[in-house]
Amino acid sequence: MDFMVRAVLIGVGATVLLDLWAQLLKRAFGLPAPNWALVGRWFAHLPRGRFAHEDIGRSEPVPNELAIGWIAHYAVGILFAGIVLAIWGIGWAANPTFLPALIVGLATVGCGWFILQPGMGAGIAASKRPNANTVRLFNIIGHIVFAIGLYGTALLIR
Repeated sequence: MDFMVRAVLIGVGATVLLDLWAQLLKRAFGLPAPNWALVGRWFAHLPRGRFAHEDIGRSEPVPNELAIGWIAHYAVGILFAGIVLAIWGIGWAANPTFLPALIVGLATVGCGWFILQPGMGAGIAASKRPNANTVRLFNIIGHIVFAIGLYGTALLIR
């Protein structure tokens, strides 16, 4: 398998595990699942020159925002898998180790904290949310789950 195929498979596998984790949290603890429609709305506003919103929920809805959100969610997962392969080489996928997946998983928390959350109106690292520390903790845990998915999927397809 070439670089792109491995990045797609590993990224999709890791993202599926993250989605299963979110469903487990929802069913077991009543935590809300991510709202991919709002993420899609944020992404759809980017080509229109709008990066930051006071509250993405109050921003103008866009057609197909839920589909855009889901596609963006999986595209970002594939991108992060590609980063693992770009840094540690395609050989990592043939003989995966957990540390590279964990490094990328934890580093990607910063994308949410410093790009997505401020852009959607939640502030840096959810600082405008009343439960900011809880959000941060679940961000870190979720990205560790994603890292486990990167590693586990690489093991499955090697």
